[in-house]
Amino acid sequence: MAVQEARQCGDHAGCAEGGRAGHRRAVAAFLARRDELAAGQGVPAAVAHSPGASRQWVSDALAQSARAVAARGRAAGDAWLRRVRYATLGAVWGGFLALLLGQALTALGTGWTGSRTAGLVAALVLAVPLTLAAHAHRARGGVLAPLIGEDNRLSTSRTVAACWLLFAVYTVLFLALRLVTGAERVGLGIRQGAGLLTVFALTAAVAVAGRRIVWARVVGQRLQKVRADRPRAADLLCDDNGRACLTDVAHVLVSGAVLVVAAVRLGRAPDRLPEVPWSLVLLVAVAAVAYLAAKFTEGGRPAILSVVRSREAGDLDAAIRIGDDIEIRGTGFVPAGASGPDPLTRLVVRVGPVHAHVPLVPVPGGFANPTDTVLTVPLPVDVEPGRVEVSVVTASGVETNRVTIDVVD
Repeated sequence: MAVQEARQCGDHAGCAEGGRAGHRRAVAAFLARRDELAAGQGVPAAVAHSPGASRQWVSDALAQSARAVAARGRAAGDAWLRRVRYATLGAVWGGFLALLLGQALTALGTGWTGSRTAGLVAALVLAVPLTLAAHAHRARGGVLAPLIGEDNRLSTSRTVAACWLLFAVYTVLFLALRLVTGAERVGLGIRQGAGLLTVFALTAAVAVAGRRIVWARVVGQRLQKVRADRPRAADLLCDDNGRACLTDVAHVLVSGAVLVVAAVRLGRAPDRLPEVPWSLVLLVAVAAVAYLAAKFTEGGRPAILSVVRSREAGDLDAAIRIGDDIEIRGTGFVPAGASGPDPLTRLVVRVGPVHAHVPLVPVPGGFANPTDTVLTVPLPVDVEPGRVEVSVVTASGVETNRVTIDVVD
């Protein structure tokens, strides 16, 4: 089905399958071009005789290709968000149908009861506003829209809080409908619901605090954030580089396990709020505190440690002169999520009043320059001899500290 849809819409950016197919082809073409240039092939003869000129030509050619790939990726991501709203609606109504089937199967031996009616009606009442919200945010992923952060990634804390919110609302609706269907007593007291209320308040507070922490650290230039092309399910368990994050995994798994316990307790005792044991509440709190602590400590501001003259084999030791390559050593030059070719092209070195873009140096399978800890850039000819300040501006827009170098005639 997906292949047929891709053939029908071709490479059209507004079509999800066609956009993804076009993006894959653009990525494949870029990788082939990068490896070709890394092998020294495809460089025009007019610049091949000059190492500096050929390096600049290769870097510019790769930068243009990388921007085209990035544009394809953004278009495919937007098309994916418009399409995924149907999948979210399918999940909502699929869950309702699964509940209906489960209620029907369990009623075969015991008969239909008022609690089964209340459960189905509560699910229906909850599914309708979710459907309306999905339609209102159809260009932003439907039901997923509130879960997507400002960096276009799925937010772990928002997702966990949303799951507990839906469960709490469903539980209250279910018990209210139990009263309507004739239940004599329904336990809505603080004793039964204290654990549930505490966990919901805790996860909601983590979602709010996590967003505030990230915003404050980004504005304070203590955290670098690069926007993703589109959200992915792996964002819930991984960092911006796509590596599994222990605190995110713990927050999701612990909260999910406790949520399952609460749902089972509601099913076994449908006449009162599910009692969440305080030991499980404490477990959720520990995972939440660890998650917030990770938000306080992750990332960091890029920093230059030193700037030296880049020396190739056979060169004599000398001072830095105009036209020489300088090697900038430090940390954090390539922030998490910025290892793709397009973010690498946005790295800029400020040498006095001159802004020099860091050249891309391809090697088979990747790039030798730039890296997270070392940048090599030719000293621009417009730089005046004397003491000059050097700093780096990363793809996230954060500028490093300034280091002074001496440039001689």
